[in-house]
Amino acid sequence: MSDELKAKGNAAFSAGNFEDAIKFFTQAIEVDPNNHVLYSNRSASQASLKNYAAALADAQKCVSLKPDWAKGYSRLGAARYGLGEFEEAMEAYENGLKQDPANEQLKSGLEEARAAAARPRNPFSSPDVILKLATDPRGKALLQQPDFMRMLGDVQADPSRINGYLGDPRMQLLLELALGIRMTRPGAEEEGPGANGTAREEAPKPRAEPAAASKPAPAASEPTPAVTSQSDVDMTDEEREAAARKSEALKAKEAGNEAYKKKEFEAAIGHYNRALELYDGDVTFLTNRAAVYFEQGKYEECIADCDAAVDRARELRADYKLIARALGRKGNALVKLDRLEDAISAYNKSLMEHRTADTLALLHKTERALKERREREYIDMGLAEAEREKGNTAFKEQRYPEAVQAYQEALKRGPPAVNPEAYKLYSNLAACYTKLGAYPEGVKAADKCIELKPDFAKGYSRKGTLQYFMKEYDKAIETYQKGLELEPDNQELQEGLQRAVDAISRFATGQASAEEIKERQARSLADPEVQGILKDPIMQQVLRDFQEDPRGAQKHLRTPEIMAKINKLVAAGIIQVK
Repeated sequence: MSDELKAKGNAAFSAGNFEDAIKFFTQAIEVDPNNHVLYSNRSASQASLKNYAAALADAQKCVSLKPDWAKGYSRLGAARYGLGEFEEAMEAYENGLKQDPANEQLKSGLEEARAAAARPRNPFSSPDVILKLATDPRGKALLQQPDFMRMLGDVQADPSRINGYLGDPRMQLLLELALGIRMTRPGAEEEGPGANGTAREEAPKPRAEPAAASKPAPAASEPTPAVTSQSDVDMTDEEREAAARKSEALKAKEAGNEAYKKKEFEAAIGHYNRALELYDGDVTFLTNRAAVYFEQGKYEECIADCDAAVDRARELRADYKLIARALGRKGNALVKLDRLEDAISAYNKSLMEHRTADTLALLHKTERALKERREREYIDMGLAEAEREKGNTAFKEQRYPEAVQAYQEALKRGPPAVNPEAYKLYSNLAACYTKLGAYPEGVKAADKCIELKPDFAKGYSRKGTLQYFMKEYDKAIETYQKGLELEPDNQELQEGLQRAVDAISRFATGQASAEEIKERQARSLADPEVQGILKDPIMQQVLRDFQEDPRGAQKHLRTPEIMAKINKLVAAGIIQVK
C-alpha cells in the first residue's frame, strides 16, 4: 500500500499537482513512517509550494532516518535556502557532499547558496515582515488585499522594485511597520495622534494648476526658454558613449537574429560576438548565441553560453524568465549529449525560475527516457534466473516475504518484454501472496500472469483460490470455469470449483452461521455489480413478486437476464433458496 501511495504521489508531483502529492505522501507515511524517501518526496512537494518551513521539517526527518543518503541533504539545503538561511543551506549541501562528493545537484546547490550569502540581504524577505504586519491592525488588513500581496512579493524578489511603489500609502505603511522607516507626504502633516490624543487633521490638498490654455502668454520682452532633450541636459560624455554602444549592440543583435532565421549560423555568431563586445548588459546576446551553437550541434559551447547567461542575469537582477529560458536551453543541449540526469536538473531549475508547459513537458519526457534507460541497463537474464531460484528456495522454506522480494527482483532483471516465461514469476508471486494473506495483491499478480499467458491453466487456479479466500465465491466459480475450458481434466481446478460451489450452497440454503451470512452480505453489498442489481427497478419488482406470490413469480425465471441476476444475488448471499 505504501508503494502504491508513493507512486500516486510521484505522479501528482510530476504533473505539478503538489497539494495532491503531499496528500498521497502523507498517507504513505502513515503506513510506513520510517521510509526516508517518503519524507524526501513530501519535502520536495512542500518546497514547490514555497512551504519552506514544512519542507525543512520533512528534510530533517529524512536525514535523521537516513544520515548517509545524499539526497536528504539536498532537500535540507533547498528548504534552508527557501527560508533565506543561506549559511545553514551551505552547511547542508557540504554535509551531503561528504556522502556523495560527485553529486552535481549538491554542488550546484552549494554554489547558489554561496552566491546568495554573498549578496546583500533583502530586508523584505525576512519572515519577521509578515509577522509584524499580522500583529498590527493596519498591517493585518493589508494581508487580505491581493494587489498589496503582489507588491510585497515583487519587493521580496527584488528590493529595488520598491521605488515604483513608494507613492502607494500602503507601501509607506509597510516601511514603517516592518523596517521602522517613517515617511511623510509633501504638503501634508504626518499622520498620528495629536497632543490631545485625537488624530491630526489632514493638510489641505493643494489647489489644482490652471489649465494650460488659461495661462497668460509670455510678454514679448520675456525670453522663451530653449527646448532641450533630457539627454542633452543630464548625460555626461561617457554616458552618451555608452548609450551609443548599447544602441549599436542592439543593431548587431538584430542582424544576428536575421542571419539565424536564414540559417547563416556563422554570420549570426559574428553579429552576437560583436554585440557582446559593445555591451555586456543584455543576456539575450548570450542566449541567442547559445541557440545558434545548439543548431550547429556544438552542445558544449551552447551549455557554456547558457551558464554564462544565468550568472550574468543574476548579477543584473534580470527577469527570471530569461534565466528560465537559459536553463531550459541548457537542458536541451544536455539531452543531446545524453546527460539525462544533468538535463533533468537543468529543467527543474528552469521551472523554479518560471513555470511553462513546454519545459514541464520536456522534463517529463526526459525523466521517462532516463527511467527506460536505467531499466534497460538493469536487465540481466542470468541474474534474473538466479533470483528466481532464490525465490523458489525461500518459498519451499516458507520464507514468503523473501520469496516475494526475489521474484520481484527477477522481474526487474528479466521483465516480460525480454523474458517469455515472466508469467511463471507472476504465478509464483500470486502463490506467495496467498500464503501471506495479501489477497488483493495476489489477484493482481494472477491477472498479470493470465494477461501474459492466457492459456496457462495454473494462472486461473491461482486467481480462483485467491477469490475463494476473499469469499468472492461467484467470481471464483467463473475463474475456475475459464481454466477448465483450457484443461477440462485439471484436478486442481475441479476441486477449487467444487469448493466454491459448496460454499455458495451453504449460504443459499441457510446452512451457514448467522455471523457468516452477515459478513457475506456486507461484503456483497459493497460489490458495485450487486448494488446495480438491487437498484434496478425491474429487479426490485421481481423480488417483490417472489415475496408476495412465489409460485406466480416463477415466470421470471424464464428470462435469461433475470435468471442470471437472481443467481448472482443467491451467490452473494442476498437471496436464500428454501
